Amino acid sequence: MKTPTRRSKKRVVEESGEPNVTNSRVAVVLRTRKPNCSKTRAARVKPEYPQSPTTSDSEMKLMPPEFFQIDALDLAPRLLGKFLRRDNVVLRITEVEAYRPNDSACHGRFGITQRTAPVFGPGGHAYVYLCYGLHMMLNIVADKEGVGSAVLIRSCSPVSGLETIQERRGLKTDKPVLLNGPGKVGQALGLSTEWSHHPLYSPGGLELLDGGEDVEKIVVGPRVGIDYALPQHVNALWRFAIADTPWISAPKNTLKPPL
Repeated sequence: MKTPTRRSKKRVVEESGEPNVTNSRVAVVLRTRKPNCSKTRAARVKPEYPQSPTTSDSEMKLMPPEFFQIDALDLAPRLLGKFLRRDNVVLRITEVEAYRPNDSACHGRFGITQRTAPVFGPGGHAYVYLCYGLHMMLNIVADKEGVGSAVLIRSCSPVSGLETIQERRGLKTDKPVLLNGPGKVGQALGLSTEWSHHPLYSPGGLELLDGGEDVEKIVVGPRVGIDYALPQHVNALWRFAIADTPWISAPKNTLKPPL
């Protein structure tokens, strides 16, 4: 999550209530998370593009509010493989970062302000902020109302609406450079800060959907661009991505299989 200071490039909210953040916490999260938490059928990960005929819009289901109302560190890996839909554009989430309460890299550390108020809303709402006056950064609020945590959407792959994505991005390509960064995702979806507070579990507008896929292999690493944060938060492995996909942002060499 980006910091309101201009010192570094970062993401959004989180917590580090645990001063000693290690791989063990992430490993526990990954071992205990349910393989099919959306209660729809499990399937192997399908190619990101073009869209698989078995993952049609008619099969995609809105995630319920309770899906989001858990710790951001638990929500983040569960978002991998889920779909974001706005109008004719559908994106598959391939990379995320968790931001938690008391996290020195999280916007929530500043308390409730006009800018950060959406982070303190109930889980399942969007938090969109402008980074460096250029990039719209989409975050999904996690946990209960008042907690102040969220998950930054770092990268996606295109599923449908490629021409619209290319037009919004001003880039005529179907390569990962189209969506391998949080600002690119926000631009591809045509977002502005007015989308903050929008419920992603309600039909219409911007939606988070499950297509019945189960991501079987992921990689983890430290978050990007938060050098201003405390060492335990800089080193925390709170960045998650689908393994073996090119649709992720740099740096890639810091992402490793979880222990």
